[in-house]
Amino acid sequence: MSSKIVVLISGSGTNLQAIIDACIEADYPGEVVGVVSNKVDAYGLTRAKDAEIATVALSHKDFASREDYDQALIKEIDNFDADLIVLAGFMRILTPSFVQHFQGKLLNIHPSLLPKYQGLNTHQRAIDAGDEVHGVSVHFVTEELDGGPVILQAKVPVFEGDKADDLAARVHEQEHRIYPLVVKWFAEQRLSMQGDYAVLDGNKLPTSGYAND
Repeated sequence: MSSKIVVLISGSGTNLQAIIDACIEADYPGEVVGVVSNKVDAYGLTRAKDAEIATVALSHKDFASREDYDQALIKEIDNFDADLIVLAGFMRILTPSFVQHFQGKLLNIHPSLLPKYQGLNTHQRAIDAGDEVHGVSVHFVTEELDGGPVILQAKVPVFEGDKADDLAARVHEQEHRIYPLVVKWFAEQRLSMQGDYAVLDGNKLPTSGYAND
């Protein structure tokens, strides 16, 4: 039986597309049943509609507070009876009550090798720091911003003369590979969050995630 996946977006939805494409494969154990955006004009909603996936546009501008918005968001997601909630470029800081409601069922992808460069402008920060290696992390979501247990990372080189856009393109390519893989692990019930750790196939993963070398 396929796991029901809800994807939250704010923009173009390239990681959403990667997951939709993966779900088409015959042996993939998950199905995207809903896509929710806080921006009504997000192109990711068009991607979802093209794939005949239910969409919800829930603008944060229509709510008086972050808490009110997140409570409405919880209701929308619960309507889909989701097994997994995937944040794919969802540009909102989530309230503790939202995170607690979906604890252990929330995944995020962040464009850095966490715990490095939490927050925004990660590519430029890596260049400014003179890093030779940059990358992307998939992690469980906790109340700490970009601070939950890392599941899997992918590394990319930083070349002399790189601009932030160059590095972003390299990172995006890896994002589209590793996010569907981690979602697959979760859907296969191989992956879980236990306390402060990500656990894969019964083994606690190190702080840098699986197979990081």
